[in-house]
Parts: sequence; structure tokens; C-alpha cells
Amino acid sequence: MTAYPSFEVYAVRQAPSYVPGHQLLAGKSVLITAAAGAGIGFAAARKCAEEGCRALMISDIHPRRLEEAVARLKADTGLQDVWGQLCNVTNEEEVQALVAAAEDRLGGVDVLINNAGLGGEKRVTEMSDEEWTRVLDITLTGTFRMTRAMLPHMERRGRGAIVNNASVLGWRAQKGQAHYAAAKAGVMALTRCSALEAAEHGVRINAVSPSIALHDFLKKASSEELLAQLAGREAFGRAAEVWEVANVMVFLASDYASYMTGEVLSVSSQQA
Repeated sequence: MTAYPSFEVYAVRQAPSYVPGHQLLAGKSVLITAAAGAGIGFAAARKCAEEGCRALMISDIHPRRLEEAVARLKADTGLQDVWGQLCNVTNEEEVQALVAAAEDRLGGVDVLINNAGLGGEKRVTEMSDEEWTRVLDITLTGTFRMTRAMLPHMERRGRGAIVNNASVLGWRAQKGQAHYAAAKAGVMALTRCSALEAAEHGVRINAVSPSIALHDFLKKASSEELLAQLAGREAFGRAAEVWEVANVMVFLASDYASYMTGEVLSVSSQQA
């Protein structure tokens, strides 16, 4: 009888080696929100460049961090057609300016990755209206604003792909995360409904739903105890690397996902 390894063997599995690009986005132009720093947005930007995109624009609300991110992308990937644009997705004028700049400088946007979002930890009974509204406005309404601004351009060309960043908390419960979970569940619903409308014009809209992907901001915003607890729920016994989430974003943005729209892909190894 074959002896199978116990679950514990898989629970201590290390992250795999970084996966090189395979030109999945060759010839495409990409716009990514909240992509400066060390999180999923920057990882997605780097992946898109490595996957052969012809031009890339990233946005953020921090001028210095944005400038540094653009320089790093050029240096690390060799792609020189990289642009940065300041944008706060809670501001409609800035959203419209970002989309207009991307359309102009990139010669039309083939892929939009809506990554901007805000979390936090607060019990419902202790949460103010302002705290609730801020998370919803950035995470859900910001995704809506970007989608609303970008879709007419893609629909006019009869092609394009939008990838939204949701979360497994849109499906599952966690204490202190009511505002964030509600926002991410809204992103999922927005993805499904807008995808039906966009499909009529040849545009695809999908989302990724990560469980836990470690990056510097998350480490600062969460306790070590909580992060260890969340990682312990994963079948691999570890958090995802940000580039592992970015890989799935790239797949959804690529022509390999040509028959997928309105889908939310879980990027998770959580146990049932």
C-alpha cells in the first residue's frame, strides 16, 4: 500500500521559486491603481512588465513612492515605457484625469487592474461612520469609479480586460473586518454585474480573491499574532507571496482567459 505524506508535510512547505515571464501580455498596455510600494499592486506591475506588456502606467497617492516605483520598474524589468500618475480613487476628477492620461500616453488601455483598497481592524460597535465610509469609498466605490471611467474607452474599441482585487473575506467572516468584508463582497458583486454589461462590447471583467499575501503595509497594520493565525489556516502553512497573487491577475488579463468574465478566482490554500 502506498504511504502518503501526512498533512503536516505540506503545512511547512516553502514558497516556490519566482516564476519568470512567458510573454502572456505581449503587445498590451496596462494601467494599475495603487501600485507603488511593496504590495500586490507593485507585484502586478512588475509581472505585467515581465510578461511583455508594451507600456505601463501605475498610480498612487504618494508622490515620492510613486516616483521610486516607476524607476524600480524600469531598472528591474528593462521596460522603459513606464509612467506614473498621482490619483486618489475617491476623487472623481483625479480618476478621470488618470484614465485620460493613460489613454493618451499608452495609446489606449488594454488592461486595467483595480488594486486600490483600504483595510483596518475595528469591531462594529466601535466603528464610526467615518471609518466605515472611508473603507467603502476607497475599496468599493473607488473600483466602481475606475471601472465607470475606463469602460467607455474599452467598449468603443471592442476589447479590453479589467481585473479587480477582492478578498476571501467577501465570502468568509472575520472579527473586526465588517467594513472591509462588506467592501470586498461589493467588489465581487460589481465584478459580476458589470461583466454582463461589458460582455456585449467584447470587454471582460474578472476578480481575484486572495486570502493572505504578506507585504510591508500588512505587517505594519496587523499584529504578528494575527498574521501567524491567518497563515496557520492555509493548507500550505504560509501566506502567499504577493507575486503569486499577481500571477493570477496576469492570467485573467491575458488572452488565456478569453472565455472568462464575471468570475472571482480564489487565490488561497485555505482549508474548507
